[in-house]
Amino acid sequence: MTNHWRDIQHADVIMINGANPAEAHPVGFQWFLKAKLDPRRGIGRGGGAKMIHMDPRFTRTSAVSDVYARIRTGTDTAFFGGLINYVLEKNLIHHEYVKHYTNASFIVKQGFGFSEGLFNGYDPVKRTYDTATWGYEVDAPAQAAFERAQKEVVATGPVHASAGVALAKRDTQLEHPRSVFQLLRKHYSRYTPDMVASITGIPQEQFLEIAKIVGETGKPDKVMTVVYAVGLTQHTTGGQLIRTAAVLQLLLGNMGRPGGGMNAERGHANIQGNTDNAISWEILPGYLRIPAPGQKNLDDYVTQSAPKKFDANSWNFFGTNYRKFMVSLLKTWYGDAATDKNEFAFEFIPKPATNSSWISIYDQALKKKMEGLILSGMTATSIGPDANQVMQALANLKWLAVMDPLPTTSSEFWRRPGADPKTIQTEVFMIPSTHWIEKDGSFVNSGRWMQWKEAAVPPEGARHDHWVLADVFQRVKKLYAQQGGKFPAPLNALTLTYKNPIKPDLDEICQEINGFDLTTGKRLDTFGKLKDDGTTTAGNWIYCGSYPEAGNLSKRRAGVQDPKKNDPTGMGFYHGWAWSWPLNRRVMYNRASADLNGKAWDPTRPGIEWDAADKKWKGDVPDYPPTMDPKDPKRWGPFIMNGEGVGRLFSSSMLDGPLPEHYEPVESPVENPLHPKQSESPVVFLYDKQGGRENRFGTAKDYPYIATSYRLTEHEHYVTQHVPALVGLQPKPFVEVPEEVAKEKGIKTGDRVRVTSKRGKLEVLAVVTKRLGGLEVNGKRVYHIGIPIHWGYVGIAADRDPTKGANWLANALTPFVGDANARTPEFKAFLVNIEKIG
Repeated sequence: MTNHWRDIQHADVIMINGANPAEAHPVGFQWFLKAKLDPRRGIGRGGGAKMIHMDPRFTRTSAVSDVYARIRTGTDTAFFGGLINYVLEKNLIHHEYVKHYTNASFIVKQGFGFSEGLFNGYDPVKRTYDTATWGYEVDAPAQAAFERAQKEVVATGPVHASAGVALAKRDTQLEHPRSVFQLLRKHYSRYTPDMVASITGIPQEQFLEIAKIVGETGKPDKVMTVVYAVGLTQHTTGGQLIRTAAVLQLLLGNMGRPGGGMNAERGHANIQGNTDNAISWEILPGYLRIPAPGQKNLDDYVTQSAPKKFDANSWNFFGTNYRKFMVSLLKTWYGDAATDKNEFAFEFIPKPATNSSWISIYDQALKKKMEGLILSGMTATSIGPDANQVMQALANLKWLAVMDPLPTTSSEFWRRPGADPKTIQTEVFMIPSTHWIEKDGSFVNSGRWMQWKEAAVPPEGARHDHWVLADVFQRVKKLYAQQGGKFPAPLNALTLTYKNPIKPDLDEICQEINGFDLTTGKRLDTFGKLKDDGTTTAGNWIYCGSYPEAGNLSKRRAGVQDPKKNDPTGMGFYHGWAWSWPLNRRVMYNRASADLNGKAWDPTRPGIEWDAADKKWKGDVPDYPPTMDPKDPKRWGPFIMNGEGVGRLFSSSMLDGPLPEHYEPVESPVENPLHPKQSESPVVFLYDKQGGRENRFGTAKDYPYIATSYRLTEHEHYVTQHVPALVGLQPKPFVEVPEEVAKEKGIKTGDRVRVTSKRGKLEVLAVVTKRLGGLEVNGKRVYHIGIPIHWGYVGIAADRDPTKGANWLANALTPFVGDANARTPEFKAFLVNIEKIG
């Protein structure tokens, strides 16, 4: 979340896409209702926030929304694209914000184009774009002047290679045909209400009703928040689905403001913390890039990885400090072995040449290029796409280690229903590890709030997973010492300076992540003090300041027991409750909550404001230099992390296009009406094709229904299949079937049905419902089949079933594909058929 849960109460309009917070996040949903019931909120004269829910399925969230619109899953880019076109054509954008706080005025270099579903720079053989062709036109005079000034700085002393500077040419009148603003207007002019209706299935009249509400929030005294979850993420166009909404929010001036922003609802209590700390292969902690092959030193790394500066008034904070963050991380990991003479052990960091995402891991196993795999707190066979193929991948391994508190479909895959254990040679190790209720530590919620918890019960017969890994590390290190091995230096140099290296305390790790000043031995209170000379450490720069000398700030609990004292702004920031990254800031990019003079766009909902008397910013922790005068001609732009210094309407950082474009899912019942010859994304990663296997994509002729998956309130993914009370609430797997489809197929509630895709089948009970209805899409009537994900062949329900949960894995149906940016699977839109069994 750019904002946080409590902040949703400040919204005038709440747009919910790809999410069902009333059921999936029921505690956080209180802030949605608070906004609805607040007469100060809402469009026009108020009367309560307007809540709009976009979902193919009518849910409890829909039931309390002001507008519910049934949308075809995977078409949100067309929906948001239509809203972008509407606010541009109706002149409803926040002009001052767009002009000064976005890259609307930046001029894109000659050669940029889009035709028949393809941007320029496409290589059809590699199925990739050359993103460098989407750059800005360089402002040669400004660049030359900047470089002269830099030479003067360099002359005063040695400096390291920087992130790079390429000052862009701008047209502040927004009239240049290659200005981002004009390119944006042209690109989305195709997204007319009629086109939106033909793609999404939302009737034109309803779309225009929504557009009118949304258009009201382009005013300084109104604000909209966009809330989303994996219903937007888990598509082959997931990154662009989300970016389209962000572009709309920038045009309306809603980013960086209380009650605004782009707010992702995380699916677990610590998904945000996992991502921050590099659970994804392509990043290091704090979203530093993993080094690439050919980067021989820190200068290469920073020059090629750090964001470039594109405007003289851009602080480019991330790019400017990239080296400091990286060196401090290397000192954390390698201690005395990291010195300026060896580039702070930069050579020890892996430099993968190929994608190493979790789907790619199973792909490698399918190719028999892997021997073993450790699964910690995730069950590959339930969460991976094309579950049957994932199980074959696991069967190709020599060994599999599963660290989990309870049996999973991965630990039991070798003896699942229908499998012959004698034919599966994988040696499986089940390592009992503690559940989160059995250990202390921190959770980082959707709003970036790091909150410490204590163990509820002591562990019985299990070890903490970090203890297991620490033990394995020490054993492997000992084997290297005894037997030798390739490249032992990184292993030998890695520091585990804990009281007990085999059983590190989470509080110790928390301090290590925060970082130290090695010259004083004291913990740091801000990442602003990190250096690139080897005198500071930080396991994750964005968490620097969470554990200063004053103590573990995530344990703080100064909350609603005394609102006047603990929330003096009245905005719900509660800076004394826990700690949020970065630097305990509650709303990111909050400089954009005030105008050029430092006054809040809406005085009743200030984020930060400039106090001319005290010469500093007040309110939330400023996402900006706290004493930088807004009237200083050299002031930084409000989006300090970006090389442009402003929000990006156009971005070359996405691998599938600088402007979001609607593409159909890999499996779709219709062709893309915008460009039928390029219906799906041209850069979606086709794992089977790349691996020399058959693609196995279904067609609408054989699989006429769109399937989408989701969660239920009563279960937490798969682990709660071991909890009797929750199994009692939702005892058996089922699919939801629209009444029209059920009537055609002769299906009644309670009947056993078989749902099939090109890849597998699901045999469960049917629930016939009005919650899913038909849609008119591109001249065709289409329907969704709803599939809850929680069941498999492990747990109480499976043990009770005569088939032992055979054919209960929802992901046996999903395609083995990934989006271009993060290799996220397409769980939310794929084709199936359904028939009654017996």
